[in-house]
Amino acid sequence: MKVTILGCYSATPRTFTNPTSQVLEINNHIFLIDCGEGTQVELRRNKVKFSRINHIFISHLHGDHFFGLVGLVSTFRMLNRENPLHIYGPKGIKEAITLQLKLSNSWTDYPLHFHELTSSNSELVYEDDKVTVHTIPLQHRIYCNGFLFQEKPGDRKLVMNKVLNYDIDKAYYKSIKKGKDAILNDGSVISNAELTEDPTPVKSYAFCSDTRYDEGKIPLINEVTVLYHESTFLESHKHLCHRTGHSTAIEAATIAKKANAKNLILGHYSTRYDNIEQFKDEALTVFENVEVGDDGKVFTF
Repeated sequence: MKVTILGCYSATPRTFTNPTSQVLEINNHIFLIDCGEGTQVELRRNKVKFSRINHIFISHLHGDHFFGLVGLVSTFRMLNRENPLHIYGPKGIKEAITLQLKLSNSWTDYPLHFHELTSSNSELVYEDDKVTVHTIPLQHRIYCNGFLFQEKPGDRKLVMNKVLNYDIDKAYYKSIKKGKDAILNDGSVISNAELTEDPTPVKSYAFCSDTRYDEGKIPLINEVTVLYHESTFLESHKHLCHRTGHSTAIEAATIAKKANAKNLILGHYSTRYDNIEQFKDEALTVFENVEVGDDGKVFTF
Protein backbone atom coordinates (compact mmCIF):
# COMPACT_ATOMS: atom_id res chain seq x y z
CA MET A 1 0.00 0.00 0.00
CA LYS A 2 1.41 3.37 -1.04
CA VAL A 3 0.23 6.91 -0.35
CA THR A 4 1.55 9.81 -2.43
CA ILE A 5 0.82 13.25 -1.01
CA LEU A 6 0.20 15.68 -3.88
CA GLY A 7 -0.89 18.49 -1.57
CA CYS A 8 -1.70 18.72 2.13
CA TYR A 9 -2.01 22.37 3.12
CA SER A 10 -5.20 24.22 3.94
CA ALA A 11 -6.87 27.16 2.23
CA THR A 12 -4.96 28.73 -0.67
CA PRO A 13 -2.25 27.40 -3.00
CA ARG A 14 1.23 28.90 -2.65
CA THR A 15 4.34 28.76 -4.81
CA PHE A 16 5.74 25.96 -2.64
CA THR A 17 2.65 24.23 -1.21
CA ASN A 18 -0.57 22.81 -2.61
CA PRO A 19 -4.08 22.23 -1.23
CA THR A 20 -5.38 18.75 -0.50
CA SER A 21 -4.96 15.89 -2.93
CA GLN A 22 -3.38 12.47 -2.69
CA VAL A 23 -3.07 9.16 -4.50
CA LEU A 24 -3.66 5.83 -2.80
CA GLU A 25 -2.30 2.65 -4.38
CA ILE A 26 -3.85 -0.41 -2.76
CA ASN A 27 -4.12 -3.96 -4.11
CA ASN A 28 -3.38 -2.91 -7.72
CA HIS A 29 -5.86 -0.01 -7.60
CA ILE A 30 -5.06 3.69 -7.92
CA PHE A 31 -7.52 6.03 -6.23
CA LEU A 32 -7.35 9.83 -6.32
CA ILE A 33 -8.57 11.40 -3.08
CA ASP A 34 -9.58 15.07 -3.24
CA CYS A 35 -8.47 17.31 -6.08
CA GLY A 36 -7.41 20.80 -5.05
CA GLU A 37 -5.89 23.28 -7.48
CA GLY A 38 -2.66 22.06 -9.03
CA THR A 39 -3.50 18.38 -8.71
CA GLN A 40 -2.84 17.44 -12.32
CA VAL A 41 0.53 19.22 -12.25
CA GLU A 42 1.48 17.24 -9.14
CA LEU A 43 0.25 14.02 -10.73
CA ARG A 44 2.69 14.61 -13.57
CA ARG A 45 5.48 15.61 -11.21
CA ASN A 46 4.99 12.34 -9.31
CA LYS A 47 4.69 10.31 -12.55
CA VAL A 48 1.20 8.98 -11.82
CA LYS A 49 -0.37 7.63 -15.00
CA PHE A 50 -3.60 9.50 -15.78
CA SER A 51 -5.02 6.45 -17.54
CA ARG A 52 -4.96 4.43 -14.31
CA ILE A 53 -7.17 6.89 -12.44
CA ASN A 54 -10.71 5.59 -12.78
CA HIS A 55 -12.15 6.56 -9.39
CA ILE A 56 -11.94 9.98 -7.69
CA PHE A 57 -13.20 10.57 -4.15
CA ILE A 58 -14.07 14.14 -3.09
CA SER A 59 -14.59 14.79 0.61
CA HIS A 60 -16.51 18.09 0.39
CA LEU A 61 -17.15 21.11 -1.78
CA HIS A 62 -14.71 23.59 -0.31
CA GLY A 63 -12.47 24.86 -3.08
CA ASP A 64 -9.19 23.64 -1.63
CA HIS A 65 -10.50 20.09 -2.01
CA PHE A 66 -12.05 20.08 -5.49
CA PHE A 67 -11.24 23.18 -7.57
CA GLY A 68 -8.72 21.15 -9.59
CA LEU A 69 -11.29 18.57 -10.63
CA VAL A 70 -12.83 20.19 -13.71
CA GLY A 71 -9.37 20.85 -15.12
CA LEU A 72 -8.39 17.22 -14.67
CA VAL A 73 -11.64 16.02 -16.24
CA SER A 74 -10.99 18.31 -19.22
CA THR A 75 -7.39 17.17 -19.59
CA PHE A 76 -8.54 13.55 -19.69
CA ARG A 77 -10.73 14.54 -22.65
CA MET A 78 -7.84 16.20 -24.49
CA LEU A 79 -5.77 13.06 -23.96
CA ASN A 80 -8.48 11.05 -25.77
CA ARG A 81 -9.47 9.09 -22.71
CA GLU A 82 -11.89 6.22 -23.33
CA ASN A 83 -12.19 4.57 -19.91
CA PRO A 84 -15.18 5.59 -17.74
CA LEU A 85 -14.39 7.95 -14.86
CA HIS A 86 -16.29 7.63 -11.57
CA ILE A 87 -16.49 10.61 -9.21
CA TYR A 88 -17.78 10.18 -5.65
CA GLY A 89 -18.66 13.30 -3.70
CA PRO A 90 -21.36 15.38 -2.00
CA LYS A 91 -24.63 16.21 -3.71
CA GLY A 92 -23.97 19.22 -5.91
CA ILE A 93 -20.68 18.03 -7.35
CA LYS A 94 -22.36 16.91 -10.58
CA GLU A 95 -23.93 20.34 -11.09
CA ALA A 96 -20.66 22.12 -10.26
CA ILE A 97 -18.62 20.14 -12.78
CA THR A 98 -21.13 19.74 -15.61
CA LEU A 99 -22.00 23.46 -15.60
CA GLN A 100 -18.35 24.33 -16.19
CA LEU A 101 -18.10 21.70 -18.91
CA LYS A 102 -21.25 23.07 -20.54
CA LEU A 103 -20.20 26.73 -20.48
CA SER A 104 -16.74 25.90 -21.84
CA ASN A 105 -18.12 23.51 -24.45
CA SER A 106 -15.88 20.80 -23.05
CA TRP A 107 -18.17 17.81 -22.76
CA THR A 108 -16.24 14.62 -22.27
CA ASP A 109 -16.02 11.98 -24.98
CA TYR A 110 -15.64 9.30 -22.33
CA PRO A 111 -18.32 8.11 -19.85
CA LEU A 112 -18.42 10.34 -16.77
CA HIS A 113 -20.33 8.93 -13.77
CA PHE A 114 -21.17 10.91 -10.64
CA HIS A 115 -22.03 9.16 -7.38
CA GLU A 116 -23.51 11.87 -5.18
CA LEU A 117 -23.51 11.34 -1.42
CA THR A 118 -26.09 12.62 1.05
CA SER A 119 -26.15 10.17 3.95
CA SER A 120 -25.03 11.19 7.42
CA ASN A 121 -24.22 7.53 8.13
CA SER A 122 -21.33 5.45 6.82
CA GLU A 123 -22.16 3.66 3.59
CA LEU A 124 -20.45 1.39 1.08
CA VAL A 125 -19.73 3.41 -2.07
CA TYR A 126 -17.37 1.10 -3.97
CA GLU A 127 -16.65 -2.62 -4.00
CA ASP A 128 -14.96 -5.15 -6.23
CA ASP A 129 -13.27 -8.49 -5.60
CA LYS A 130 -10.23 -6.85 -3.96
CA VAL A 131 -11.23 -3.62 -2.22
CA THR A 132 -14.12 -1.89 -0.47
CA VAL A 133 -14.60 1.83 0.15
CA HIS A 134 -16.89 3.17 2.88
CA THR A 135 -17.64 6.78 3.75
CA ILE A 136 -16.59 8.22 7.11
CA PRO A 137 -19.02 11.00 8.12
CA LEU A 138 -17.02 14.01 9.36
CA GLN A 139 -17.93 17.08 11.39
CA HIS A 140 -17.05 20.12 9.29
CA ARG A 141 -18.78 23.41 8.43
CA ILE A 142 -20.49 21.80 5.44
CA TYR A 143 -21.42 18.24 4.53
CA CYS A 144 -18.18 16.25 4.47
CA ASN A 145 -17.05 12.64 4.29
CA GLY A 146 -13.78 10.87 4.79
CA PHE A 147 -13.19 7.52 3.11
CA LEU A 148 -12.09 4.12 4.42
CA PHE A 149 -10.31 1.91 1.89
CA GLN A 150 -9.99 -1.75 2.89
CA GLU A 151 -8.41 -4.74 1.21
CA LYS A 152 -10.45 -7.93 1.13
CA PRO A 153 -8.76 -11.02 2.61
CA GLY A 154 -6.83 -13.04 0.07
CA ASP A 155 -6.65 -16.81 -0.30
CA ARG A 156 -5.01 -18.96 2.34
CA LYS A 157 -1.43 -20.02 1.62
CA LEU A 158 -0.56 -23.63 0.89
CA VAL A 159 2.13 -25.13 3.12
CA MET A 160 3.70 -27.24 0.39
CA ASN A 161 5.92 -29.39 2.58
CA LYS A 162 2.71 -30.60 4.27
CA VAL A 163 0.57 -30.79 1.13
CA LEU A 164 3.14 -33.03 -0.56
CA ASN A 165 2.90 -35.53 2.31
CA TYR A 166 -0.44 -36.57 0.85
CA ASP A 167 -1.60 -37.73 -2.55
CA ILE A 168 -3.59 -34.57 -3.33
CA ASP A 169 -4.28 -33.77 -6.97
CA LYS A 170 -3.20 -30.26 -7.98
CA ALA A 171 -6.72 -29.65 -9.27
CA TYR A 172 -7.82 -29.30 -5.62
CA TYR A 173 -5.21 -26.71 -4.66
CA LYS A 174 -7.49 -23.79 -5.53
CA SER A 175 -10.36 -25.03 -3.34
CA ILE A 176 -7.94 -25.71 -0.49
CA LYS A 177 -6.64 -22.13 -0.71
CA LYS A 178 -10.28 -21.04 -0.46
CA GLY A 179 -10.50 -22.80 2.90
CA LYS A 180 -11.88 -26.24 2.06
CA ASP A 181 -10.55 -29.49 3.50
CA ALA A 182 -8.83 -32.04 1.24
CA ILE A 183 -10.54 -35.37 0.58
CA LEU A 184 -8.21 -38.16 -0.45
CA ASN A 185 -9.06 -41.02 -2.82
CA ASP A 186 -9.65 -43.37 0.12
CA GLY A 187 -12.20 -40.92 1.56
CA SER A 188 -10.07 -39.69 4.41
CA VAL A 189 -10.22 -35.97 5.17
CA ILE A 190 -7.21 -33.72 5.77
CA SER A 191 -8.20 -30.54 7.57
CA ASN A 192 -7.50 -27.24 5.89
CA ALA A 193 -5.69 -26.00 9.00
CA GLU A 194 -3.06 -28.69 8.49
CA LEU A 195 -2.43 -27.76 4.85
CA THR A 196 -2.57 -23.98 4.86
CA GLU A 197 -1.62 -20.88 6.80
CA ASP A 198 -3.32 -17.52 7.13
CA PRO A 199 -3.25 -15.17 4.14
CA THR A 200 -1.23 -11.96 4.13
CA PRO A 201 -2.86 -9.54 6.62
CA VAL A 202 -5.12 -7.03 4.90
CA LYS A 203 -4.30 -3.34 4.90
CA SER A 204 -6.61 -0.37 5.28
CA TYR A 205 -6.40 3.38 4.86
CA ALA A 206 -8.64 6.03 6.43
CA PHE A 207 -8.70 9.54 4.98
CA CYS A 208 -10.16 12.11 7.39
CA SER A 209 -10.10 15.71 6.25
CA ASP A 210 -11.68 18.18 7.14
CA THR A 211 -13.17 17.67 10.60
CA ARG A 212 -13.32 18.99 14.12
CA TYR A 213 -12.55 16.53 16.92
CA ASP A 214 -15.20 13.81 16.88
CA GLU A 215 -14.99 10.39 18.51
CA GLY A 216 -18.04 9.16 16.59
CA LYS A 217 -15.85 7.92 13.74
CA ILE A 218 -13.62 5.79 15.96
CA PRO A 219 -15.63 2.53 15.57
CA LEU A 220 -15.48 2.95 11.77
CA ILE A 221 -11.68 3.18 11.67
CA ASN A 222 -10.80 0.82 14.51
CA GLU A 223 -7.40 -0.85 13.99
CA VAL A 224 -6.88 0.86 10.62
CA THR A 225 -3.40 0.36 9.16
CA VAL A 226 -2.93 4.03 8.32
CA LEU A 227 -4.97 7.03 9.40
CA TYR A 228 -4.57 10.33 7.55
CA HIS A 229 -6.12 12.95 9.81
CA GLU A 230 -6.22 16.67 9.35
CA SER A 231 -4.23 18.73 11.85
CA THR A 232 -4.87 22.29 10.80
CA PHE A 233 -3.79 23.89 14.08
CA LEU A 234 -1.25 23.57 16.85
CA GLU A 235 -2.46 23.70 20.44
CA SER A 236 -1.77 27.44 20.58
CA HIS A 237 -4.69 27.95 18.19
CA LYS A 238 -7.01 25.25 19.53
CA HIS A 239 -9.64 27.91 20.24
CA LEU A 240 -10.16 28.22 16.45
CA CYS A 241 -11.04 24.55 15.92
CA HIS A 242 -14.73 24.39 16.72
CA ARG A 243 -15.64 27.53 14.79
CA THR A 244 -13.71 26.51 11.69
CA GLY A 245 -14.46 22.78 11.86
CA HIS A 246 -10.86 21.67 12.16
CA SER A 247 -8.54 19.75 14.51
CA THR A 248 -5.18 20.11 16.22
CA ALA A 249 -2.29 17.70 15.87
CA ILE A 250 -2.90 16.44 19.41
CA GLU A 251 -6.57 15.84 18.62
CA ALA A 252 -5.61 13.87 15.49
CA ALA A 253 -3.19 11.80 17.57
CA THR A 254 -5.88 11.20 20.19
CA ILE A 255 -8.23 9.81 17.54
CA ALA A 256 -5.42 7.56 16.25
CA LYS A 257 -4.71 6.26 19.73
CA LYS A 258 -8.36 5.60 20.62
CA ALA A 259 -8.91 3.87 17.25
CA ASN A 260 -5.85 1.63 17.75
CA ALA A 261 -4.48 2.84 14.40
CA LYS A 262 -1.11 1.43 13.42
CA ASN A 263 0.17 4.64 11.82
CA LEU A 264 -0.86 8.30 11.64
CA ILE A 265 -0.15 10.78 8.85
CA LEU A 266 -0.76 14.45 9.63
CA GLY A 267 -1.82 17.04 7.07
CA HIS A 268 -4.00 20.03 6.11
CA TYR A 269 -1.76 22.47 7.96
CA SER A 270 -2.68 26.10 8.33
CA THR A 271 -0.26 28.19 6.30
CA ARG A 272 0.32 30.45 9.32
CA TYR A 273 3.00 28.04 10.54
CA ASP A 274 6.58 28.08 9.24
CA ASN A 275 7.67 24.66 10.51
CA ILE A 276 5.38 21.64 10.13
CA GLU A 277 7.67 19.50 12.29
CA GLN A 278 5.94 21.22 15.23
CA PHE A 279 2.82 19.22 14.38
CA LYS A 280 4.72 15.95 14.74
CA ASP A 281 6.29 17.06 18.02
CA GLU A 282 2.88 17.76 19.53
CA ALA A 283 1.26 14.59 18.15
CA LEU A 284 4.09 12.43 19.53
CA THR A 285 3.08 13.39 23.06
CA VAL A 286 -0.04 11.26 22.53
CA PHE A 287 0.69 8.69 19.77
CA GLU A 288 3.91 6.97 18.79
CA ASN A 289 3.83 6.23 15.05
CA VAL A 290 3.41 9.70 13.55
CA GLU A 291 4.42 10.82 10.08
CA VAL A 292 4.34 14.37 8.76
CA GLY A 293 2.63 14.57 5.39
CA ASP A 294 4.13 17.02 2.93
CA ASP A 295 3.78 17.72 -0.78
CA GLY A 296 5.58 15.07 -2.84
CA LYS A 297 6.13 12.77 0.11
CA VAL A 298 5.51 9.05 -0.48
CA PHE A 299 4.64 6.55 2.25
CA THR A 300 4.79 2.80 1.73
CA PHE A 301 3.20 0.40 4.21
